[in-house]
Amino acid sequence: MALLFLTFGFFALAMLVMSIGVIVSGRCLRGSCGGPPILDSAGAPITCATCPNRQRLIREAQVAANTASLP
Repeated sequence: MALLFLTFGFFALAMLVMSIGVIVSGRCLRGSCGGPPILDSAGAPITCATCPNRQRLIREAQVAANTASLP
């Protein structure tokens, strides 16, 4: 039983350290930049400001929106 608590404590400590690292780094949590775009209610892409592919994703979403509106 002590081994179970020791294992649980180790994983809890590891998660705590990782979460502090994310908070201290100041980066946004995000999924894969290669995944499908997430759009808001107006159709604009929602991306993290620190994403290195942000401008490319915005351009691709604008092109897709413009081609979708064509007859």
